[in-house]
Amino acid sequence: MERREEELIQQHAVHDEQLKALYAEHQDLKHQLEAFRNKLYLSPEEEVEKKRIQKLKLASKDRIMELLNRHQHSSEAQ
Repeated sequence: MERREEELIQQHAVHDEQLKALYAEHQDLKHQLEAFRNKLYLSPEEEVEKKRIQKLKLASKDRIMELLNRHQHSSEAQ
């Protein structure tokens, strides 16, 4: 995620528990992927798990971006 997105998440997560939870999930998935990247070799099962985590991480980012867009539109409407 870009720095600006991270700043917006921090700003809105104070008032949005769903955003806060999604961001925590996203960070957890990011750390899990880093653990796989630090390994020299992945078993076939680990490769499958890595792909699953990548998809979950992407889906969580999509949901985060949807929430940020909603916050941006509601801020503009005010």
